[in-house]
Amino acid sequence: MTNEDGLVKGVMFFYAGTPPAGLAADSHVKICQRAEGAERFATLYSTRDRIPVYSAFRAPRPAPGGAEQRWLVEPQIDDPNSNLEEAINEAEAITSVNSLGSKQALNTDYLDSDYQRGQLYPFSLSSDVQVATLTLTNSAPMTQSFQERWYVNLHSLMDRALTPQCGSGEDLYILTGTVPSDYRVKDKVAVPEFVWLAACCAVPGGGWAMGFVKHTRDSDIIEDVMVKDLQKLLPFNPQLFQNNCGETEQDTEKMKKILEVVNQIQDEERMVQSQKSSSPLSSTRSKRSALLPPEASEGSSSFLGKLMGFIATPFIKLFQLIYYLVVAILKNIVYLLWCVTKQVINGVESCLYRLGSATISYFMAIGEELVSIPWKVLKVVAKVIRALLRILCCLLKAICRVLSIPVRVLVDVATFPVYTMGAIPIVCKDIALGLGGTVSLLFDTAFGTLGGLFQVVFSVCKRIGYKVTFDNSGEL
Repeated sequence: MTNEDGLVKGVMFFYAGTPPAGLAADSHVKICQRAEGAERFATLYSTRDRIPVYSAFRAPRPAPGGAEQRWLVEPQIDDPNSNLEEAINEAEAITSVNSLGSKQALNTDYLDSDYQRGQLYPFSLSSDVQVATLTLTNSAPMTQSFQERWYVNLHSLMDRALTPQCGSGEDLYILTGTVPSDYRVKDKVAVPEFVWLAACCAVPGGGWAMGFVKHTRDSDIIEDVMVKDLQKLLPFNPQLFQNNCGETEQDTEKMKKILEVVNQIQDEERMVQSQKSSSPLSSTRSKRSALLPPEASEGSSSFLGKLMGFIATPFIKLFQLIYYLVVAILKNIVYLLWCVTKQVINGVESCLYRLGSATISYFMAIGEELVSIPWKVLKVVAKVIRALLRILCCLLKAICRVLSIPVRVLVDVATFPVYTMGAIPIVCKDIALGLGGTVSLLFDTAFGTLGGLFQVVFSVCKRIGYKVTFDNSGEL
């Protein structure tokens, strides 16, 4: 079912019932993938690139079983007015869906090309009717070798790393998506540049979140990344899980255990790639092809062929068992040798790293000292020049003081006549004032003496009775 609320109908497949945020675009269609009246998983589909942006599902994985040999299309993508709510066979959709293939990929887009329909949510991981995952809206172009390795990686991660560290797996939410490249199959269906997987375990008190990336180049192996780093690699920089899957309460111990298993898976993939050219036996291919969806129905076998197959089956099984035992022994031996070699290489690298670090530190210390020598020389020269300037200044001051003594004497001698001539009027003035004061004092003394005598005489005469009078003529 596709509509504006397509993913809302499939909220059970998202952590906290919230689809990834930040991926809204006009060419993106929300799909709730349904089969037999029930919701199976959710998809965000790009009608521009004709591949899914991501598919969301829950983690429980059943034992692989048979699947119906047909590929389905989503009617409402090309025909929004269609009343068909579930994916149907492309052959049936030709007559019942208008403009079929105008916005989604069809089987004909993959014919006569080097690419197969690679499922983001593989049919062998589905816990429901497997035909629900065999939709072209859940598929992107992949080469056969990449498709095989992608499915093997998904099963290894689910079985050995993710599900065992999330209780029974009922609280494990999975997103698998693509990032389109510029290359398109038949100028219509975009080939992914890389595919990715994000897992969120919502176990209370023991949750975690991890991300994985696998480029479509044959030599690349699956890489583990943090969800925050994965979001930076994706277009639009979305938020895949609400609150980053409760990142403040994540169990780091479980994440370490997951990374240990992932490292083993990566080492195994490297070994498989290195031995790929030397292991052409059909049993290996049959083991991998068991994870692949059926591409087309084969013709019915003849009775003789079935009889021969029935007779040969025990011998084939015995041969397979022997082959598996030999391969397992060789695999373990190679893995042991690989681990020993890896440890030796790591030890040598560690020693070389320490030796290199010590050498670099030694030369850096020498270099710092050599670089500091000119600066220290300049500081010493500056101090010497400063001391010489101080000595010169002291000498100049002493010379100035010595020279200042005769200069003062000469100045005093030169200025003596001036001071002497200038003092004569003042001295004359002072002499004149002294003489005037002396004369004035003599006059005052004389007149004072005469006045005193006159007063004495007058007093004596008065006492003896003589009266001295003056008439008008002035005579006595």
